[in-house]
Amino acid sequence: MGRGWGRGTIKDIVMDVFTPQQRSRVMRAVKSADTTPEMVVRRLVHGMGYRYRLHASDLPGKPDLVLPRHRKAIFVHGCFWHRHRCAAGQSMPASRVEYWQAKFDRNVKRDAANLRKLRREGWSVLVVWECQTKASRLDSLQRRLARFLQP
Repeated sequence: MGRGWGRGTIKDIVMDVFTPQQRSRVMRAVKSADTTPEMVVRRLVHGMGYRYRLHASDLPGKPDLVLPRHRKAIFVHGCFWHRHRCAAGQSMPASRVEYWQAKFDRNVKRDAANLRKLRREGWSVLVVWECQTKASRLDSLQRRLARFLQP
C-alpha cells in the first residue's frame, strides 16, 4: 500500500480536484441569469410573438420571463441546482455531502414556496427544466410553451 492508504474511510480519502481558490473561481462562474437554457426559452417565446420582462425582482422567486399582460411567469431551472428528476438532477458532489444535501433541500423548498406565492397572487407559472431545452427536445418544448401561453 502507498503512503496514506489504508487509513480512514474512502470519504476521508476522496479529495477535490481543485484547490480552494480554483473551486471558488469555478463556483463564481456559475451564472444565475442569461444562461444557455434561459436563452433558448427566450428565443422560442419571442419567436411566438410574445414580449416579456426579464428577472422581475418585484415578484416572488424573480421569474426568468414575465408576461405581465397575461399574468404568466416562466422559470428556467437548472436540473442540478433545483433537483430535477433527470440524471443531472440526481447527481451529488462527492465531498461535503451533508452541506450539499441541505443546500439542495433549501433550494427545492424555496422554489415550492415561490410558486405557491405567485399562484396565490393570480399568476400562471411554468417551470422549464434545463434538460428540456436540449436541441433534441425543442419541438416538445415549443408545444409546451405555446399551450402555456395561449389565453
